[in-house]
Amino acid sequence: MMKKKIISASKASLVLLLCQMVSALDVPLDSKLLEELSQPPTITQQSPKDYIVDPRENIVIQCEAKGKPPPSFSWTRNGTHFDIDKDAQVTMKPNSGTLVINIMNGGKAEAYEGVYQCTARNERGAAISNNIVIRPSRSPLWTKEKLEPNQVREGDSLVLHCRPPVGLPPPIIFWMDNAFQRLPQSERVSQGLNGDLYFSNVQPEDTREDYICYARFNHTQTIQQKQPISVKVFSMDSLNDTIAANLSDTDIYGAKPVTERQPVLLTPTGSTSTKVELRGNVLLLECIAAGLPTPVIRWIKEGGELPANRTFFENFKKTLKIVDVSEADSGNYKCIARNTLGSAHHVISVTVKAAPYWITAPRNLVLSPGEDGTLICRANGNPKPDISWLANGVPIAIAPEDPSRKVDGDTIIFSQVQERSSAVYQCNASNEYGYLLANAFVNVLAEPPRILTAANKLYQVIADSPALLDCAYFGSPKPEIEWFKGVKGSILRGNEYIFHDNGTLEIPVAQKDGSGTYTCVARNELGKIQNEVQLEVKDPTMIIKQPEYKVIQRYGQVSFECIIKHDSTLLPTVIWLKDNGELPDDERFLVGKDNLTIMNVTDKDDGTYTCIVNTTLDSVSASAVLTVVARPNPPFDLELTGQLERSVELSWVPGDENNSPITNFVIEYEDGLHEPGVWHHQTEVPGTQTTVQLKLSPYVNYSFRVIAVNEIGRSQPSEPSEQYLTKSANPDENPSNVQGIGSEPDNLVITWESLTGFQSNGPGLQYKVSWRQKDVDDEWTSVIVANVSKYIVSGTPTFVPYEIKVQALNDLGYAPEPAEVIGHSGEDLPMVAPGNVQVHVINSTLAKVHWDTVPLKTVRGHLQGYKVYYWKVQSLSRRSRRHVEKKILTFRGNKTFGMLPGLEPYSSYKLNVRVVNGKGEGPASPDKVFKTPEGVPSSPSFLKITNPTLDSLTLEWGSPTHPNGVLTSYILKFQPINNTHELGPLVEIRIPANESSLILKNLNYSTRYKFYFNAQTSVGSGSQITEEAVTIMDEAGFLRPAVGAGKGYSEILFATSPVMHTVRPTFYKVQPLYPRIRNVTTAAAETYANISWEYEGPDHVNFYIEYGVAGSKEDWKKEIVNGSRSFFVLKGLTPGTAYKVRVGAEGLSGFRSSEDVFETGPAMASRQVDIATQGWFIGLMCAVALLILILLIVCFIRRNKGGKYPVKEKEDAHADPEIQPMKEDDGTFGEYRSLESDAEDHKPLKKGSRTPSDRTVKKEDSDDSLVDYGEGVNGQFNEDGSFIGQYSGKKEKEPAEGNESSEAPSPVNAMNSFV
Repeated sequence: MMKKKIISASKASLVLLLCQMVSALDVPLDSKLLEELSQPPTITQQSPKDYIVDPRENIVIQCEAKGKPPPSFSWTRNGTHFDIDKDAQVTMKPNSGTLVINIMNGGKAEAYEGVYQCTARNERGAAISNNIVIRPSRSPLWTKEKLEPNQVREGDSLVLHCRPPVGLPPPIIFWMDNAFQRLPQSERVSQGLNGDLYFSNVQPEDTREDYICYARFNHTQTIQQKQPISVKVFSMDSLNDTIAANLSDTDIYGAKPVTERQPVLLTPTGSTSTKVELRGNVLLLECIAAGLPTPVIRWIKEGGELPANRTFFENFKKTLKIVDVSEADSGNYKCIARNTLGSAHHVISVTVKAAPYWITAPRNLVLSPGEDGTLICRANGNPKPDISWLANGVPIAIAPEDPSRKVDGDTIIFSQVQERSSAVYQCNASNEYGYLLANAFVNVLAEPPRILTAANKLYQVIADSPALLDCAYFGSPKPEIEWFKGVKGSILRGNEYIFHDNGTLEIPVAQKDGSGTYTCVARNELGKIQNEVQLEVKDPTMIIKQPEYKVIQRYGQVSFECIIKHDSTLLPTVIWLKDNGELPDDERFLVGKDNLTIMNVTDKDDGTYTCIVNTTLDSVSASAVLTVVARPNPPFDLELTGQLERSVELSWVPGDENNSPITNFVIEYEDGLHEPGVWHHQTEVPGTQTTVQLKLSPYVNYSFRVIAVNEIGRSQPSEPSEQYLTKSANPDENPSNVQGIGSEPDNLVITWESLTGFQSNGPGLQYKVSWRQKDVDDEWTSVIVANVSKYIVSGTPTFVPYEIKVQALNDLGYAPEPAEVIGHSGEDLPMVAPGNVQVHVINSTLAKVHWDTVPLKTVRGHLQGYKVYYWKVQSLSRRSRRHVEKKILTFRGNKTFGMLPGLEPYSSYKLNVRVVNGKGEGPASPDKVFKTPEGVPSSPSFLKITNPTLDSLTLEWGSPTHPNGVLTSYILKFQPINNTHELGPLVEIRIPANESSLILKNLNYSTRYKFYFNAQTSVGSGSQITEEAVTIMDEAGFLRPAVGAGKGYSEILFATSPVMHTVRPTFYKVQPLYPRIRNVTTAAAETYANISWEYEGPDHVNFYIEYGVAGSKEDWKKEIVNGSRSFFVLKGLTPGTAYKVRVGAEGLSGFRSSEDVFETGPAMASRQVDIATQGWFIGLMCAVALLILILLIVCFIRRNKGGKYPVKEKEDAHADPEIQPMKEDDGTFGEYRSLESDAEDHKPLKKGSRTPSDRTVKKEDSDDSLVDYGEGVNGQFNEDGSFIGQYSGKKEKEPAEGNESSEAPSPVNAMNSFV
């Protein structure tokens, strides 16, 4: 086991040594290769040259060396062979040269003092260690000595000598007392380099008996103590005569009082001294001076500067320390001690010597046979060292001859070496201050090529970056290296490749197509070898969307994006940094896949944010700055200066602008006298200005504050400034907005806007109100009123102009003369009506009215305009009067005409005109009658086609709702539609106006016809309505020619004798109209609707209903109709909602009706919908019914059996004549209802009729509708004017087919049944 450890250590040592080689042949640090190569010994570890050992412990002298094969070891002592086998106390560690001298088992360290040297040898040479001087450490005791007490006069200097015993190594000195506390040191008291304690001057507090010097010997870990030294400081003032008589002059320095003295150096003595120090050591120079006051030490170098960065002062500047000295530090160093009485100095001449040090140490050589090489050994020192060479530990002069070797002073030259030239050479450089010894071997190897790079090693690089493919090799002689692309590719050459001496192939700019196999070939005269490596070139990692500069307001949210693109085979990691450090540990920072989000941003978040993307091959980053902005901090330190009666200067200090420059400052003021707590805008100044001259008003107690503004917003206001009260003065201005308007025909109300307290300029604010009639030579009438805003002048003529002025005054005087304004006394109603009213009818719906203006004097006020009242008297076509609804048109200003739009044709109207002023309307002009001419009628109210037969159809129609004149006739046009969906010839029939039906005969059987129907007046034709109908099929199978299919057109006979006009046939394609669904009708309630329709087409068709909310983009909902019925009940609808509906047939693609829109009724009150289902209501009804039943039973019993009881007889005997038994008819219970309502409830719905979606009857449906007789009428009417429904909130009754849905009984009706 120990052997394996030694071999492993040998490998490590060999690696270290080969790192130091300088040779024609570089040996790679490959462990397998190093195990196979031979190598001369090399010393890897040894004890120091001057080796001081602890005499109480075993002595270990280290000597470790490595080589191939492993070396053997031997020692010399004091220049002769040291036979360790003959000394039982000495052993050598296995596989090592380290000696262990056993002292702890009876040996003595002193017996082994001497100079030791180790030699490590193998077949290729021998290496030697330094001369190791072994000395045991010593810590001798202090010599016995008698110490006399030191009696010192106050102010004198004192030196306490330590004089420690000489030890090895020298001890460390320090002074302590009996309590083992270090004695305090200062500029006055300090320890010298020799260990003595120096007092520049003594003080009474220096008196003590335990000044103890300690010497610590580190090697033996012992401390030696000197006997305590006593010091007593005397003051001459305190000496009595007895003590003074017993002391001689030598004990004290005379009986003089304490006096100050100039400095005197205690050490070193004299004016000059010398010091020698070795290069690289620490130079310590010391100067300690006596004197009173205590001197201060200063150091200078004569003729130069103290070396910077290497100079230090210690011991209160009494010691100059220069580290790592060199020859340049030689010179004269002067210390100067100075106090108030003078100075003293000392010059130390420093000489820096040098033990030998390397300039070029010899380095190991590895050569191939036949190569040349050199070993160079260059050293320096002061004095200059001598150089000597050894070969395998023997002076080269007596070493075996080697023809390839030549010594030339500090250089050995090798030529044409052979394997036998391998050896270890030692270079020794020495002078009087020391020596240097270095081992360097020459190892001659002959080895075939080896490639040390692993086979098929994979290299991955990023495109457009360099690729370095290793081919670590070794061989002796040095092999030549060649590279090939692929296994059998051509040799690589050219500028696109770089071939390094260590075998590495460099591709400066790798491309994707450069991926693949590369082959390295190494060859020398002893052989050839090759190796393959793999190269993969990856796409670079890129940040395709980098974070951008952001400016965000405080407490906002910000997000930085970092979207990356990378090679699919690489796994990226994204790291976010703030100011090149980690993100704060704060939950407000949210790191997402492609972004960094910061919530609730604060000022601390300001900085640079960096997104770093790392892969195993590359790294990219991008940064962005976040600037957190906020409203400015408020200004502070407001100051008022230069106070004058009408001005003051305000200055302030701006607050922090919070990363957004201040654009301006807003100055506000508070009037503490008139409006305390209310701040007003004073002025604004630019953001660069911090002072402003403010204009002031009299009689105001000012306070100011400043608000800073930036792009983000306004700061909080500053603290208010000090208050400043200005002096009173006359008012500067008069009231504004002075007006004179009469409220009554005989008064004039003068109003104005009062001055504020700020505008009053002083106490006692009042107003002088003055007026006089305009254009009349009258004097001004004036009155002074208190601080009000209105004054009423009575007894004025009606609507007369007045000159008015209002002037402000206070206790100090009047304001400037006010401006005059014109006002008028009160208005009265106009006196006369406009005359010469004329009406010009322009057309059937528009008329123009003219009138003459009234004299302005009769207006008696401000003329505002004219009003035209007009109303329809009757319709000339119906001759029926109606409720008069007057309409009013106002024409502003002094106009004399106006247009009356929106008139009804063929009607009689009346109008009058009135003048209007500010008081109201004047009398009306006489009514003017005018009539509108006829117009075209509206469409017939309906067209029904009934009673289809084989060759006839019956047409019925209703007259137009608005005939707009005298109907002259009806126009009917029709044309057949054949099987190819073409329209046939158009036939036109004129029908007298008094007809309401027509039978068309001699039509084709089983043929569809399209009809167009409209009415006419003398003005022209109205809008038409269309309808389609089909004659029935001929059951006898008799076929007639199809329309448009044969030659000509079949003759048609009519029930009447109309005028016929045949239009030339025109055939064109139309959409198929057969089969079809038409006349979709809805009757809607709150939550359901009855849908009915008419169908024409094949039998046995299954229908479906599609519906949805009108205007919604949601998909249609679908309901299937059972069987082929033509009605359906939609349930579950929302009250008060508009729905769209259409009907379709299954199996017929695109066969659907047109859309219809209806609206459900508004929601009933919750008590009407839900009360009948409530438990308490059902219980109550049951209780009431039970009570009534009991009462009925009681009544019945009393009617039939009342005579059997005495009480009954008694009651009969004393019956009240007014109390009669209830008749049976009178005692019955029933429900009262209107006959008219009953009749309406049982009316069937007319075919094709529908209730309007808004559940109201439009006004134009009846000229005499109740809507015309009042505002807000929103009832429902049948055609005869009766109401549909009941006032109790009952719903409309459903058609007979509506039995699929039932309605909860109304609780109101239920209650009625018990009335």
